[in-house]
Amino acid sequence: MAEEPRARPPAAEEVKKRPPLLLELVTRLVKEKPLGTIGGVIVLVLFLTGVFADVLAPFGYNEIMLGDRLDPPSGAHLLGADNLGRDLLSRIIYGARISMYVGLGATTIGIFFNLVIGTISGYFGGKIDLTIQRFTDAFMCIPFLFIILTIMSIVGPGLWQVIFIIGGIYGFHGGVRVIRSAVIGIKENMYVEAAKAIGSPAPRIMIQHMLPNIMPVVIITFTMRMGSAILMESMISFLGFGIPPPIPSWGGMLSGSGRQYMLLAPWMALWPGLALATVVYGVNMLGDALRDLLDPRLRGGLGRFGGVGKQKSKKAAQAGVTSQESSDSR
Repeated sequence: MAEEPRARPPAAEEVKKRPPLLLELVTRLVKEKPLGTIGGVIVLVLFLTGVFADVLAPFGYNEIMLGDRLDPPSGAHLLGADNLGRDLLSRIIYGARISMYVGLGATTIGIFFNLVIGTISGYFGGKIDLTIQRFTDAFMCIPFLFIILTIMSIVGPGLWQVIFIIGGIYGFHGGVRVIRSAVIGIKENMYVEAAKAIGSPAPRIMIQHMLPNIMPVVIITFTMRMGSAILMESMISFLGFGIPPPIPSWGGMLSGSGRQYMLLAPWMALWPGLALATVVYGVNMLGDALRDLLDPRLRGGLGRFGGVGKQKSKKAAQAGVTSQESSDSR
């Protein structure tokens, strides 16, 4: 009986190279998540506005022009002027820089604490895990707004105080459990057991083996927390405990003169509130889209593997339909 010829392995030039993971993620985001794409554009505009605020703003954020007090939107002031004659467009542009600082800074600090505490809790388990989780439960029982306002009343208002306090609060509030669950899910894998068998120390296993495998969860948590940090900064600035004037904060612009002159000059409260709502919406939409694309437990799958899984599912569904049609024809 003649042997069947073996299939020739594909040549190197026939092997189609996959695009980089980041490029494929962006492509899938544009194709599959239109709202997430809109959110990504909003976040990108926020960052570019914050970085180039000095170039984009037509006036200084505290440049007072008493002759233009409470001017409505016009050619001289596209979004109007406030009660001191300051250009609202310039203040909103500089407020985007403040939101960028708070969103990135506070979220980075919070994620760092989440990674350290959650990884230690999930990796070691036992009494260490029990102690950390009970402390986290007790901390989460206290309303975090109350904690932030109490600490801010002690240390005083300021940009860096807001960043570190919001980041520290988020470092112990909720994200620890997310990271802990991800670590528990992978710590029994063979590569972790092999690293333990050859005597690798625990910090090296956490950094080299666990951290790369929980990065999708970290990215999702970071994106979701950034919008909450921006909203929290605006909230405490509205209450007078955040960033002090004359530094433009969207929450601070809504408070004080914005609330006082709301009926006489509604644009003083309209534009900061619209900017805040748009940015928070964009960040949340981007976070939801990244969660669908990166979380392996959801339909999107993990990065490039999600596209493969979806194609396999589609082929399986088509095969099922074909077999059903053939059985019906019989």
